[in-house]
Amino acid sequence: MRFQPRRSEEPEINLTSLIDVVLLLVIFFMVSTSFTVDGRLRLQLPGSSAVPERQAADAVVIAITADGSYSVNDRVLANATPATLRAALDGLVKAGGGEGKRPVTVRADGRATHQSVVMAMDVAGKAGFTQVNIATVNDGEN
Repeated sequence: MRFQPRRSEEPEINLTSLIDVVLLLVIFFMVSTSFTVDGRLRLQLPGSSAVPERQAADAVVIAITADGSYSVNDRVLANATPATLRAALDGLVKAGGGEGKRPVTVRADGRATHQSVVMAMDVAGKAGFTQVNIATVNDGEN
């Protein structure tokens, strides 16, 4: 018996069904994904103008120097501890009356540490001041 050798055909893989399945998975994941982000913090940032606003006569200004020392209404404090700053703010509250009614402006040097600025804001908040502002300097560049 003589058998003739068969031609071997290259096996062919049909990818049509695989592409259909992958396309359905992509569509499923696109539909099931949520595009809303609920955990974001919404901030309302203040606007800026070229003309600086005038300070109220009864405003409290906390100035912070580059080395971290404080002054309240141009009166330099003895040391830079929270207790000293709190005592100075309490003295202004008792002298001016109306706790929390006066605005507080924190004016810090550009080289002052972040910790000293946050500590001043924290002490002002604990002293009962509800309107705490941060002073900025307009350097003239836009």
